[in-house]
Amino acid sequence: MIVVIRIAGQCKMKGDIKETFNRLRMGTKYSCILVDETDLVRMGMVKKVITSVMVGKIDDAMIKKLKDKRDKGKPVYFLHPPRGGFKRSTKMSHPKGILGENPDTVKYLEKML
Repeated sequence: MIVVIRIAGQCKMKGDIKETFNRLRMGTKYSCILVDETDLVRMGMVKKVITSVMVGKIDDAMIKKLKDKRDKGKPVYFLHPPRGGFKRSTKMSHPKGILGENPDTVKYLEKML
């Protein structure tokens, strides 16, 4: 299972990227979804918006914790900004920033709950 967290806001975003976020139901900053790796359609959409999101693998224990704290019966979870802030840039991709595929995604998700 993969977790996708939207980091970028809506300013100066192209129309096709906005439409992809709407289809993923990630309308606002710090919204989060879980995507199955075998779902090719959703993974294609994630690849389209990879410059605006943080993506990483998530384990079952963290999924349970996420659902316990943030589940409202919808496929999207709304998070807080991370406590303590981001330690790297939110405007560049990994390794200098946090965007894209990031191994620290679960660490940041823990700070956002």
